[in-house]
Order: sequence, then structure tokens, then C-alpha cells
Amino acid sequence: MYADSTLTPKEAVRLCALGTLALGPRRYSALASTVRHFVSHILGPSLDLMGTSIELLRLEGLVESSSGVSMADDAVLELTPKGRDALNALLRARVRAAATEFNRLIVSLKFRFLHLLEPKEQRTQVEMLSDVIENEVSRLTALRGDHAEDGGHLVSWLDHEIALLESRLHWLQALHGRLGHS
Repeated sequence: MYADSTLTPKEAVRLCALGTLALGPRRYSALASTVRHFVSHILGPSLDLMGTSIELLRLEGLVESSSGVSMADDAVLELTPKGRDALNALLRARVRAAATEFNRLIVSLKFRFLHLLEPKEQRTQVEMLSDVIENEVSRLTALRGDHAEDGGHLVSWLDHEIALLESRLHWLQALHGRLGHS
């Protein structure tokens, strides 16, 4: 993780792989294909992110094969208890404040696997994501105020971005409400 307790690109791919296995065992090739498919559909093709080895997850004891031995055997892989702990830690990681394509991947992965966390932890993650968006709205609103008299299209574009973020925030608040309280 980065110093601010947010995920690195390698950890995002790890989250995708471990979360996918938490949904059920997969053959090595199917897992690699699923991870590549999800990541590339959020970010576009990225050789940097696809360099994470599933074999490394096995060597670290996060996954194990229930049939076959390795990639060559197209082994069926399962999440280990240590892998479940690693998945939970990755799911609880913070999200960086800046709106980047990489953050989009992290948020997408959180929502893909959020249901794997306990309800209280799900609510905590939704609150954290709401805080990130509220900060982004504040940042863009301040920028809008600084450039309100500039002319051109910046203010209109900022209004559009703020409206998108506010819509996302309302959606998160509704999700939080659906998750209930305990």
C-alpha cells in the first residue's frame, strides 16, 4: 500500500483476483481471463497492471490449488483463509481523494466485492467513499468560484462534474440507507 493506506496498482489487481476467488473456485486460466477482462474494461488495456502473477498469490499462501499444480495444469484455484484475510484488508483500504482512472478501478472493485464484508464494514466503506466524493465536490466548487468570471466553458464543465458527483453521493447515501444499521 501507499503511505496513505491506499492501494497500489498491483494491489488492485490482487483485490480483483482474490475477490473473484472468494466468489468461488476458478481454473487458473479463467481467473487470469476474468481479472484481465474486468481491469481492461475499467481502465483500458494496461500491461503495467497485468503483470501481477497469480502464481505469486499461490506462493504467498493466499490461494491454493484443489486440482493440478500450476498454470501449466490449469489448476483449479481456491482462496485460503490467509487469502480471505488479505482480501478483507484490501477491501478496507482507503481511496485517494483525487479522481483518477485508477481510483475508478478501485471503487469498481470495492463495489464488486463489497458484499463479501460484514454489514457494518460495508457501511463504513460506503461512508468513506461518500467522504471522498464530498471532498471532491468541495474542491471543484472552490475551483468554480475561483474561475466564475473567466468566460469560456470551464464553469459549465465544472457544473457538470459537480452534478455527476452529487448524483453519485445521493446514490451512496441511498445505498447506506439500504444497508441498515446494527
